[in-house]
Amino acid sequence: MRILVTGGAGFIGSHLCERLVGEGHDVLCLDNFFTGNKRNIARLMGNERFELIRHDITQPILLEVDRIYNLACPASPIHYQYNPVKTIKTSVMGAINMLGLAKRVRARILQASTSEIYGDPQVHPQTEEYWGNVNPIGIRSCYDEGKRVAETLMMDYHRQNGVDVRIIRIFNTYGPRMAENDGRVVSNFIVQALRGEDLTVYGEGSQTRSFCYVDDLVDGMIRMMECEDFIGPVNLGNPTETTILEFAQRIIGLTGSSSKIIFNPLPADDPKQRRPDISLAGEKLGWSPKVDVATGLKQTIDYFAGVLGRK
Repeated sequence: MRILVTGGAGFIGSHLCERLVGEGHDVLCLDNFFTGNKRNIARLMGNERFELIRHDITQPILLEVDRIYNLACPASPIHYQYNPVKTIKTSVMGAINMLGLAKRVRARILQASTSEIYGDPQVHPQTEEYWGNVNPIGIRSCYDEGKRVAETLMMDYHRQNGVDVRIIRIFNTYGPRMAENDGRVVSNFIVQALRGEDLTVYGEGSQTRSFCYVDDLVDGMIRMMECEDFIGPVNLGNPTETTILEFAQRIIGLTGSSSKIIFNPLPADDPKQRRPDISLAGEKLGWSPKVDVATGLKQTIDYFAGVLGRK
């Protein structure tokens, strides 16, 4: 098939592009490089099945494709809060433009939504039926509410215009090609540990997260795209839960670092708990994570060691 991946030069998008090219598809990678990096797709640039388009999805584009994976949007708090208006425009106007394209060419479109639509959840673990607890005027709302509106648009285009949509909700994902400056827990801790710096934990570190390796996520995304008679939304993530403090201690151990842990004030609206209920993904997609955290973290640490060593 001919497949469009928006945000294809990003962390997750580049892994998805590689997998799709490897399966024999023609892949159009669309990115404006706000957070994407050409280094992520360098190994694909000479492949005849791969094409790079520099474009911002807040502007319309005309292409002939069979599938659209809509991943374009800054996904880390540092990046999406840098330009919050741009962030919500990417989620909302980008979704409208990609849905318009899907409608015109009769393509199936998958929306990469997020666990952030659950906000600071009052239900634990989070199921797809939970509507969330989101602050609509907070510093994270440009991302949280932008993604919620994108889900709304997907369902309205589906109901009103018959567009073939799929919705996934991505929980914390990690792996090679994460940006070292994106402010996320995994990259922050690994980079700090490798540099011998103090690891920064916010609050008391009692807040919990669940971390899914990128290869597992990509497998779930493709399964969802090709699943018939189920449009979602569906949670994709690893249900193994850990506190941030425990995770920091684990990174120090795996890197053999002499770093210490320091504590800073908790950011506004930071979720206290985050763990997906993935029973629906198991039932509808036959999907569950396969890569254990120790294996995934080793590969991620090796990647960052290489990146930092080249500087």
